[in-house]
Amino acid sequence: MHNVWLIAKREYTERVKTKGFIIATVLIPVLMSVLVLGGGFLASKTKSNSHIAVVTSDAVFGADLKQKLESDKENTMKVDVATPSEETRKRLDGELLDKTSTLSGYLWVTPAAKAGERPKFSYKARSAGDISTQLALQSSIKSVLILERLTAKGMSVAEIDALNAPVDIDTSASGNTMAALASAYVMFLLMYMAIALYGMNTARSIIEEKTSRVFEVLLATIKPDELLAGKILGVGAVGLTQVGIWMFAAALLSTSGLAASLIGSGHSLISGLQIAYFLLYFVFGFLLYSSIAAALGAMTNSEQELQQLNMFLMMPLFFCMLMLLPIIRAPNSMLSQITSLIPFCSPLLMNVRASLTEVPAWQIGLSFVLMSLTIVVILWISSRIYRVGILMYGKKPNLPEILRWLKYS
Repeated sequence: MHNVWLIAKREYTERVKTKGFIIATVLIPVLMSVLVLGGGFLASKTKSNSHIAVVTSDAVFGADLKQKLESDKENTMKVDVATPSEETRKRLDGELLDKTSTLSGYLWVTPAAKAGERPKFSYKARSAGDISTQLALQSSIKSVLILERLTAKGMSVAEIDALNAPVDIDTSASGNTMAALASAYVMFLLMYMAIALYGMNTARSIIEEKTSRVFEVLLATIKPDELLAGKILGVGAVGLTQVGIWMFAAALLSTSGLAASLIGSGHSLISGLQIAYFLLYFVFGFLLYSSIAAALGAMTNSEQELQQLNMFLMMPLFFCMLMLLPIIRAPNSMLSQITSLIPFCSPLLMNVRASLTEVPAWQIGLSFVLMSLTIVVILWISSRIYRVGILMYGKKPNLPEILRWLKYS
């Protein structure tokens, strides 16, 4: 145990004293906050300012849709109304091909085949990626159709507007929803960055000492298992120090006047329980991913080879990124519960669920049990690969050779 402590202390002191550690400790959470909050602000301010044409034989519908699109607070669109004909279609197609034209697309309205049915709508755009215009058209067409149908039933425009007025919901009893979502996003990104960064640091540390042949000297007095344990503990302690600083800063921020202005008094931006979960899940996530990274580092001889195998470490993290939006939308759904219990996903996804909703205690406990069992298995495999792989130079081992390493006593 003394040797493990010495290796861990060396790894810790060398990394904590670097300028990179200090810069990352300050800049990473700041950049993550700016990206999340800035991205949300820009998304809320994004409007469609397209110039489109509406081609319809129903002059009333065309005028109503034009008025709706041009007066919508969410968009600043310019709308032309035209009557359908082959000449109109050719002219509009030509404008879409003309780079000097400002036309973004045109909506072709085909009258309903039977009375009472909806017309058919087709939209041809200059750019297939102009999603904001398509969404604006869908919303406005729906509103106009409802307006015309209710007007035909005898309702006045004022009554229809009052019926369609947005509903304000007071969420002050549970805090600011947007602030809670921003907090969950920031904590997810911090966890993602920390686990990926310090997991790969473990592999890079092994490659550095392997290429410099320092291992040959160390292994004269230290067992491979002790060396592996010391490296994981040392790098993990650096990560825990950095994460601890982030959480301490988050705790101070949550009690500040800025947090009170964002979410209202009586609520905290990040609770003490969230901070505790974040630290615990980081420890388990780091042990899980750094064990895999140690095996990858032992199997490779250079940074280039490590990058080729990096996908095995990053694929579970990418999967967590893909599952983030479904879990935020429905944190208590069956899909959210199952994916958050997968050991490779629990450090990120269960932590997000705990930030958004009250997760049952048995699910939290089960996630730690499953992660612990997975860590034990991966550490056993990694230690056997590590003790042979750190002394292998030159040739990159193939899968049958790695399987033989596992059988060595």
